[in-house]
Amino acid sequence: MWKGKTVSVVFPAYNEADNIARAVRDFGGFEAVDEVVVVDNNSRDRTAELAAAAGARVVPEARQGYGYALRRGLAEARGEYVVLAEPDGTFVAEDMLKLLAYAHEFDLVLGTRTTRELIWSQANMGWFLRVGNVAVAKLLQVLFGGPSLSDCGCTYRLVRRELLDSLLPRLTVGSSHFLPEMVILALLDGRRIIEIPVNYRARVGDSKITGSRLTAIKVGWRMIRLILGYRFRRRGGRRDGEAE
Repeated sequence: MWKGKTVSVVFPAYNEADNIARAVRDFGGFEAVDEVVVVDNNSRDRTAELAAAAGARVVPEARQGYGYALRRGLAEARGEYVVLAEPDGTFVAEDMLKLLAYAHEFDLVLGTRTTRELIWSQANMGWFLRVGNVAVAKLLQVLFGGPSLSDCGCTYRLVRRELLDSLLPRLTVGSSHFLPEMVILALLDGRRIIEIPVNYRARVGDSKITGSRLTAIKVGWRMIRLILGYRFRRRGGRRDGEAE
């Protein structure tokens, strides 16, 4: 609990057996955290079993996709503050203090992994990914009049319950380009958003989203389509990204 508010941590998980137990213990052992929710997205290893043994509440999501897993976790979380993170060792549990410090002033507190001083050795954030994340984030910032943004794909973020309840019925993306949609919808609602630098470490296991440059380009293009689709919304038909 943080200043009288309950805190949930949500991990999307697909074949994360190598580090899931450690992540649950690290984040769950943090004094402010009331629960850790692990969304098992059809893992073929022992992810669900190890997460439960470490103290997490494990929920399944049959629809395959990063966005679907996060949406399930957001729907299942019970906290008044909900923190999204990754169970792969890239994020530091103590950085939740940075997010929580702004939770009473802002509806959505975003982490950014593009601060060079906080990118650890061997982390998957070379110049190509860093520049790409900044460029797409700036596109979103300019088109929607947002705050200063420098990372379009950082999972580590905190959302307040009031905003979350408003977002859940309107989230449409089920794939790997999910994260900008939360920001866009919050900005369209006139919500207060801030971005905070967080540590970014080397991943345990293989990346499912940015493991190769080609995959990263595809995800980035989908994010751009999503942003442009919301900004210049089509008349009739679905929005870019819907049900993907």
